Amino acid sequence: MIGLNDDANPPADPGPKPTRVREQTRAIFAETGQLCTALRLEHRPEQAQMARAVAAAMTADEPLLFEAGTGVGKSLAYLVPGLIHAVDQGRQLIVSTHTISLQEQIEKQDLPICRRVFKTDPALACYADFRSAVLVGKSNYLCPTRLGHALADRTTLFADADYEELQRIAAWAETTTTGLRHDLKPPPRPEVWDAVNADSSACARKHCDAEKCHYQRARVRLRTAQVIIVNHALLFALINAGGAQAQSATHDTRGVLFPDDFLVLDEAHTVPEVATNNFGLALSSYGVDRALKFLFNPRAKRGLLKKLGSTEGQQLVLDALDASKQFFDFISTKILTPRAIVRVREEGVAEPALDGPLGALHRLLGKLADKLEDGREHDELLEQKQRIKALQAGLTEWLTLGDTGHVYWAERGGRKQTIVTLRSAPIDVAPELRKHLFGCGTSVVCTSATLAMGGSIAPLAARIGADQAQAVAVKSPFDFERNMRIYVATDVPLPTAGEARLSLEVLGDYIRFCTEKVHGGSLVLFTSYTDMRAVALALEPQWRAAGRPFLMQGADLSRTELAHQMRALGNAVLFGTDSFWTGVDVPGAALSQVIVTRLPFDPPTHPITEARCDRIRAEGGSPFNDLTLPDALIKFRQGLGRLIRSKTDRGLVTILDSRVVAKAYGREFLAALPIANYARLTRENRETLFRPFP
Repeated sequence: MIGLNDDANPPADPGPKPTRVREQTRAIFAETGQLCTALRLEHRPEQAQMARAVAAAMTADEPLLFEAGTGVGKSLAYLVPGLIHAVDQGRQLIVSTHTISLQEQIEKQDLPICRRVFKTDPALACYADFRSAVLVGKSNYLCPTRLGHALADRTTLFADADYEELQRIAAWAETTTTGLRHDLKPPPRPEVWDAVNADSSACARKHCDAEKCHYQRARVRLRTAQVIIVNHALLFALINAGGAQAQSATHDTRGVLFPDDFLVLDEAHTVPEVATNNFGLALSSYGVDRALKFLFNPRAKRGLLKKLGSTEGQQLVLDALDASKQFFDFISTKILTPRAIVRVREEGVAEPALDGPLGALHRLLGKLADKLEDGREHDELLEQKQRIKALQAGLTEWLTLGDTGHVYWAERGGRKQTIVTLRSAPIDVAPELRKHLFGCGTSVVCTSATLAMGGSIAPLAARIGADQAQAVAVKSPFDFERNMRIYVATDVPLPTAGEARLSLEVLGDYIRFCTEKVHGGSLVLFTSYTDMRAVALALEPQWRAAGRPFLMQGADLSRTELAHQMRALGNAVLFGTDSFWTGVDVPGAALSQVIVTRLPFDPPTHPITEARCDRIRAEGGSPFNDLTLPDALIKFRQGLGRLIRSKTDRGLVTILDSRVVAKAYGREFLAALPIANYARLTRENRETLFRPFP
C-alpha cells in the first residue's frame, strides 16, 4: 500500500501539443549553445549525441537504450530534453535511479544546473520554473493524524516501553520539516512506527489536512511536479501494484506510474535484478508476527482488537501466532537445515497450518467493520482485513507453487539468522517488463555506463523486454590511456578446495603490497564476505599500526557513509563486496586504485540463477555463456568504472584473478578493459613493474 493517487482522478488528456524539444536540445548542447557559452561547461560531443537521441525518443514516445561511458554527462543529457518536453506537453518526467548518491546528485546538483541553463536565454525562461519532487514510499512519512490518535489510544495500543518511543516520535514531530523516517535518529522501532506512519487508509485527504500532514503535502507536490525522482525498488513496487493503469478510470491510458508520464531509468544495468526482486513474493515470519501483533500483542495486552474490546478477535490472533510459530519453525528446521537458502520444487512441503486461523481472523475483521459507521476506524479495520487476506494468499501461493513462471524458495536471515522468509521471483522478467514498462505507449529511456554485454546491448534488451528499442553506445570522453594503468597478477592460485588457504594468503599479500605502494585511497572489491573478512583479519592490524585508515562494508556505516568517509580521509583502504561494485563515486586521489580480487561471477546455487540455468539448458543454450558470463562482464565493467570519475582523475586497476589470462573466457574480460595494454605481475617482478602515479 503505497497510495500514489488514493482519491483523485487524473484530468482528461486534452490531446497532443506542439513541442520544440528536439530543436531546443540541439541548440543547448551545441558548441555555441547555452551549456558552453553561458555556463562555461565543456562541450562533449557524446553528451550532445545522447541529448538529441533522448529528445527524439521522447517526442516519438519510443523506447531507447543508451550506453554512455563515464564522463559523458548523461544526467543533463536526459534532464534538459525531459524537462522541456514535460513543460511543453503538460506531462510528468519520472527519473528512476538505483543509488541514493545519484538521486541526491540529480536533486541537488543537476536540476539546479538545468534551471540555470533555462534562465540564460529569454526563449528558454518558460522552463526555468519547473517543479520537482522526490517520491518515497508512503510508509516513510509520519502522519500527524495517526500520531494524534495513537497518543489518545496509548493505553490500549502500547506497552510502557513502546509509549516512551511514541513520545520520542511525538517530540520529533514538533520540529521535523519533512516527516521522513530517515531523519529521525536513532530510527524508530518498527512496531511503533507502524501505528503512526502514513501507510494507512487513515491517512487520506478526508482524514488529514495537507497543511499539517507530511505525506498529504508531499502528494500535492507530486501532482504538480514536472519531474519526479524515484528509486528502482519503489518504481517496480509501484508498477507491480498497478502503476498508471491502476489510477486511470479507463485503464487504457499511456504511462508507467502516472497517466501520461514518461520515464528515464538511470543505472539501468540493475533493472533485471531489481525488477526480479519486486515482481515476486516476499513473506517473512517477522512480517506475519508484526501484522498479527498490530491487532493484538499478547505480551503487552495491547492492540487494535484490545481497543475495540473484541475478546474473540484476541483469541484468534493468539491462535494465528501459535500456528505461525509452528509453521515457520517447521520451515526452519526441516527445510533450512543446514543451508540458509533452499529452493522449493514441489507443492506441499509444509502443512497449511496458518490458513485456517488467518481465514477466521479475516472473516471476523469484516464482521467488526460492518458494525461500524463509515469513518477512520471502519477504514482501518477493512485495511487490516485486506492485510490478513494478502498474507493468507501469499502463503497459499508459496505452498502450491502457484505461478508456473516463478521459482520458489525459502531463506533464513536477520542478524541472528532467525527470520524465515518465503520467496518467489519470475524466472524470466522480460514479459513483465514488456507489459508494464515498454508496453505502456510512452517513452522509456534506459541509460548506464554499462549496458553492453560482450560489446552488444542486444542481450540486455532481450532480458528486459526491450527487444524493439533503439540501442546506442558512446564511449567515455576521458583519456584512459594517459590516466589509467592496469596490472594483472598471474600467480595468484585459483580458490580451489586444495588451494583455498594459499590463495587467500597470496591475495592478502598482493593487497598489502599494492596499498602500501599507492598513497591515495584504495577500493578493494571482493565477491565473498568470507574472503573479505579473512583478509581483513590478517591485514587490518598492520594498517592500524601504520596509521592507515581502514573501512569495511558490513560494520556500522552504510555504503553512503563509507563512501563519504573515504572521500574525507583521502588515503583509506575500503573493503567492499557486491553493492560496492557499482554506484560508488569517490573522485580525486581519495580513490587512486581499484583492486579486483576475483572475477564477479554470481554463485550458480541461488534459486533464481539455478532456475534460469535450467531454462537455458532446456532451450538448448549454455548457462555460462548466456547468463553467468554476461552478468559478470557488466559487473566487472562497473567495478573498473569506480576509478576514473573526472577528467583529471588517474589511478591503477589491479586484477588479482589469473583466470583473465589462463581461461579462454578471460579474453572477454580483457576486451572490456578501458585500455588495450596491461602488465602481468608476479611476486618476483612486481617491485620493478608496479608503478603508481606520482
